Order: sequence, then structure tokens, then C-alpha cells
Amino acid sequence: MEEPLFFHDTFGHRIAAVLAMPDQKTDHIAVLCHGFLSHKNSASNQALTTHLVGQGIATFRFDCFGHGDSDGPFAKLTTTLAVGQVLAALHHVFDRGYRRLALVGSSFGGLVSLLAAADWTGMHSSNPTSVPPLACLALKCPVVDFGEELRLEFGEIGLQEWKQTDTIQDLHGGATRLPLDYAFYEDCLNRIAYEPARTIITPTLIVQGDCDEYVPLHQSQRLFEALPAPKHLKILPGADHRFTRAADFQQMLALLTDWVSRHSTV
Repeated sequence: MEEPLFFHDTFGHRIAAVLAMPDQKTDHIAVLCHGFLSHKNSASNQALTTHLVGQGIATFRFDCFGHGDSDGPFAKLTTTLAVGQVLAALHHVFDRGYRRLALVGSSFGGLVSLLAAADWTGMHSSNPTSVPPLACLALKCPVVDFGEELRLEFGEIGLQEWKQTDTIQDLHGGATRLPLDYAFYEDCLNRIAYEPARTIITPTLIVQGDCDEYVPLHQSQRLFEALPAPKHLKILPGADHRFTRAADFQQMLALLTDWVSRHSTV
């Protein structure tokens, strides 16, 4: 069963979401965080929902600020704002009675999941009765340093054009430039996840293809080294950023589903 709903972040922005529940009542749930310029109903999120609900685990997928059906505009998005929305999603499902919370992030959603997990860990450490520890973290080709990725993608000339126009080229290949304040890039420079990752005590999985055309593979490798908790890095030979080949997509789904199922049902 799926329940469309809205909730709010601390700034009062309305966030569109879908709660998917298995037939049997459960307090296990995975919060799914989509990538940059994606949405809650992406192919990955829908496939993960099918797999996880089949394992008796609820899912909660939502549109980040400026994406899908949530408040915007996209031009005002920042990583900091997105992290706050992930935390709001975790609080929302906790308030609904879920206690075993997994966090699954894709690409940019991986970055905000990492930063939110570090903040959540801090909240639990300072007041263990306020929020439960995260059951696990599962990351699909996560961005760790978005500033680096954007510099590699746009080059210095592209960054200057962004600064002058507050627009970027469409990373999905569209011909029209997209409005996005240069403040997004400036915020990225202060929201690099390597150091916050050192505080995350949550079991963490990283899945990435070695032919990822967007996120440099060394980011996942360096992230893996920084994480102190139980962890696993799986690099899929020949897989691209979107796991375009059917076999790669199915392997990615199986890895994420198994990790969440194994750690959420302990």
C-alpha cells in the first residue's frame, strides 16, 4: 500500500513524499534520497521500494527542495537545505512510529545522506533517548565532494559563466541552461563529507561502477577509508552512473536491498 503525503522542513517548506508499506505492520523503514535533478519516483527508488517492501520493510521516498512536487524554486537549492530535509524526513517517520531507520542515498542524495547521518549520529550521541541510531546507510555512487565534481564537469570557464548568470548547463544533456544560484557551489565547498563521515557509526554500503561518468571513483574509495563503522565497498566493472545495463541495475538493487534488509531486521 502506498500513501502520498506532505510534510515540512524546519523552514516550513512543503515536501512531497510517498510512504510504501508492506502487508504486515512493521517499524522498519528505509528513507530514499534521490539524486540531483531526479525525483522521488525515479526508476531506482521505485525498484528499491518493490524489493524492500517485499522483504517486509517500509520505504519513504520524497522530493527534495525544488524537485518533483515539493516546494522550490530549484534555483535556491543548497546542499545545506537538502540535508535539513533529509533530517525532517527521518523525524517524520520516527514520529509515525518507525524505529529501525535506514537511509539510502543516490548520487547527490548520497552526499546529503552522509551529512544527515553525521548530524543524526550527533543527536543520538548527545541524547540517546531523543532519536534512535540509524540501522544502516546504503549509498549508490555517492557524491562526497560535489564541488570537485562540478569543477570537473564545467571547468573554470563554466564556473565563471555560472557565477555571472546564476545558471548551469543541464547535467542530463538538455540544451537549455537551468537556473541555479552560484550560492549552491559556494555552499558545496563547505559541505564536503569526508570529515563528517569519520563520525558516522552506522554500517555503510557503497556501490559504484568503475565507468561512472559523473562521480570520480576516488571519492568512494576515499570515503570508504574514512568510515569507521562496519562497511563494504562494491565496485561493479563496466557499470556507469545510472547502471544502464540491466545486469548492473539488478546487481545494484540486490546489493542495496540485501544490506538494508540485513541491518534493518537485526
